[in-house]
Amino acid sequence: MPNGYAQFLRPAFVAQEATAMVGILFTSVYGLLAIVGGILGYRQADSKPSLISGLISGTLLLVAAGLQLQQQQSGLWLAIAVSLLLVIVFIVRLLKTRKFMPAGLMTAFGVATLIALGSS
Repeated sequence: MPNGYAQFLRPAFVAQEATAMVGILFTSVYGLLAIVGGILGYRQADSKPSLISGLISGTLLLVAAGLQLQQQQSGLWLAIAVSLLLVIVFIVRLLKTRKFMPAGLMTAFGVATLIALGSS
């Protein structure tokens, strides 16, 4: 490959890496939000299901982010699956309670995460 050709492709590669990093960042933050939300749900409402589901889903999202950092395709698919599941659960909860916190926040951030993952 001629040297000039490699330099021509470099900006596209850097842009692709940056896009992937945005997806990883969103996945990580969504995982932390799920964990913190589960802990808060337990402390405020003594909800063990909130604690368990928050810890499990948050941990899965953090594992997915780690796998994505290692450039493993399974991390992307795990992040999409968990995020999609959480978005569905929180949309149902939002429609039921009509309260933005926590269902609306988690739905909005879940959709943003899915968009970021879809573009990576």
